[in-house]
Amino acid sequence: MHPSKKLINNVDNCVDDALQGLVACHVGMQLLEGHRIVIRSDLKNIKGKVALLSGGGSGHEPAHAGYVGAGMLSGAIAGDVFTSPPTGSISAAIRTMDRAGAAAVLLIVKNYTGDRLNFGLALEETKVEGISVEMVVVADDCAFTTKKKTGRRGLCGTVLIHKMAGAMSEMGKSLDEIVERLKIILSKLGTMGICLSPCSVPGSGPTFHLETDEMELGLGIHGEAGIARIKIISADEVIQKIIDHMTNPSNESHLSVQAGDHIVLIVNNLGGLSCLELNIVANSAVKYLESKEVIIERAYIGSFMTALEMGGTSLTLMHADHEELKLLDSHTSAPGWATVAKHRLVRKCRSLNVPYLEPENTDTPPGSGPFVDKARSVLDMISTTLLQMEEELNELDREAGDGDCGTTHARAAEAIKNLLTSGAVPGNGHQLLLCLGRIIREHMGGTSGALYSISLIAAAQNLKDNNNPSAWAAAFNSGIEAMKRYGGAEPGDRTMLDSLAAAADELRKMTDEGGNELQVLAEALQKAAAAAEATKDMIAKVGRASYITSTQLTRPDPGAVAGAAILKAILTALEQPTPEVQE
Repeated sequence: MHPSKKLINNVDNCVDDALQGLVACHVGMQLLEGHRIVIRSDLKNIKGKVALLSGGGSGHEPAHAGYVGAGMLSGAIAGDVFTSPPTGSISAAIRTMDRAGAAAVLLIVKNYTGDRLNFGLALEETKVEGISVEMVVVADDCAFTTKKKTGRRGLCGTVLIHKMAGAMSEMGKSLDEIVERLKIILSKLGTMGICLSPCSVPGSGPTFHLETDEMELGLGIHGEAGIARIKIISADEVIQKIIDHMTNPSNESHLSVQAGDHIVLIVNNLGGLSCLELNIVANSAVKYLESKEVIIERAYIGSFMTALEMGGTSLTLMHADHEELKLLDSHTSAPGWATVAKHRLVRKCRSLNVPYLEPENTDTPPGSGPFVDKARSVLDMISTTLLQMEEELNELDREAGDGDCGTTHARAAEAIKNLLTSGAVPGNGHQLLLCLGRIIREHMGGTSGALYSISLIAAAQNLKDNNNPSAWAAAFNSGIEAMKRYGGAEPGDRTMLDSLAAAADELRKMTDEGGNELQVLAEALQKAAAAAEATKDMIAKVGRASYITSTQLTRPDPGAVAGAAILKAILTALEQPTPEVQE
C-alpha cells in the first residue's frame, strides 16, 4: 500500500516542524530545548500555583500544545504521531515547572496504556525528588456497552478538563482542591465519535478501510475499532443514534442525561470533516438535545481533538453547574480554545421573519396587456428549450467548470414554467423583465443567475414608456452593459457575453417603422450562434475556465451556447402563431 499524501517536509521531522510552527506563530509559547515540550513563555506567572501538564501522541492537534497558555496548560509534551511521549521528556517538563516555582504539578492524562505508563513513571521519578505531583486520568468514552479491563478511552472531554483545571490554577486553588473537583467533573463527562473515512500516519497508508457507503460508530482517536460499522445515514439519524447510545442506561459506560439537565456540548471535528458538515452535525445535536428538554448551557464547535485527517466528528456532553460554567468562561490565552458566548442556548426562534419587500407592480396587472399571449409563448419556448438542453450544457461545462451550467439553467426554466402555470405573467415589458429578474435571482443560483438577473433588471428601465422594437433593442443593449459592468467580462473572454454581445450589435439595426423585427432578430441569432461556436478557440479570461489551460478547452463555452439557444427560442416563438400554453 502506498503512503497517503501529506504536506510535510519529511516523515521523521514532521512533529518537530509542527511544534516549531505553532511556537513561531504564538508569542506566548516556547519550546524546551532538547525536548518536544511546549511551555508557557511567562513561566514566572505560575510561581506559587499548580502547574498543569498534559500530552500524548501527536496527530490530535490542537491537542495538546494548542492548549498551552494562561488559564489552561503550563506545558504539553508531544510524542511521535499516535505514540506516547517518552518518560524522560515528561520528567523534564515536571522539573521545569518545579524550578519555575510551581507549588505543585498536576498531570492530565488520557486513558491509554502508553500514556498512563509513561506519565506514571515520570510521576514516580519526580516524586522521589521531592516534587509535589499528582495525576488525573480522563476516561470519557461512552462507546462500549460493557466495561473493559483497560477502562474507557480518553477522548475530547480531556479538553474541558484542561480548561477547568487551568482556571482553578489561575485562581490559586491547591493541588488537592483541583484534583477533588476534577474527579467530580470526570464522573459527569461523556464522549462518542463517528467517522466516514480513516486517517493515515505520515509515511503510511490509511489506518483502516471503510467502504464508500459505510460509517463507523464509536471509534477511538487513533483509528481503533468502534462498536459498529453501519451503512451511511443522515446527520440527524446518526447524531440521534450517538446520543441515544451515550445516554442509554443499559450501556455500562453511559452518561445519564435527563430532561431539565444542564449540559455543555462539544461538537468536535476529528480532522477531515468540512465546516459545512460540522455545522449540520451541530444543528442535529442541538435539535435533538432540545427535543429531549436538555438545557445546553454552552456549545463549542470546531477542531478540539483530532485524529489527523480522519473524516468524522465526536460529541462530548458534560453536566455543568454554575461554578463549572464560570471555570469554562474564564479567560485563557491558549490559541486552541474556542471563544464562545457566555450564555446558554435559549430555545427561541433562531431566525428573524421580516416580510419580503418588493416594489409593487402597479402599471399593468398580471395577465393583461397588449402582448401577454405572445410573452407567454416566448417564455414557454425558452423554458422548454433550456430543459431539453440541460445535459448538453452540463457536458460542455464539465470541461472547464463544475458541470452544472445545464442544471442552473434548468432551475430557471422550471421557475418560468411555474410563472406560466400561475397565470401571473405581466403584459407590460417593463414589469415582465423585472418579474423575470426577480424569479431568476431567487431560483437559478450561481454566477449565471446573478448575471441574468442583473441584465434583466437593467434592461427593464428602457421599457418604462413604450414597448416598441427599438426600446427592446435598447433594453437588450443595457442588459449587456450591466453584465459587463458587474461581471467584469468583455466579448472575447469566452463567456456568455460572446454570443449575447454579438446579437446586441445586430439588434441595434431594429427600427420602429420598418417592420423588420423578425429579420433583424434572425440575423442577430446567426451572429450569436457563430460567436458561441467561436468560443471553442478562445482563451478563457474570467470565471472557473480561466484556471484551465487553453489546450484543455476544446468545446464552446456553455454560457455562450445557452445565450444563443435563448435567442433562437425567442425567434421561434415570435415566428409562430401564438399557441395555447399548456398549464
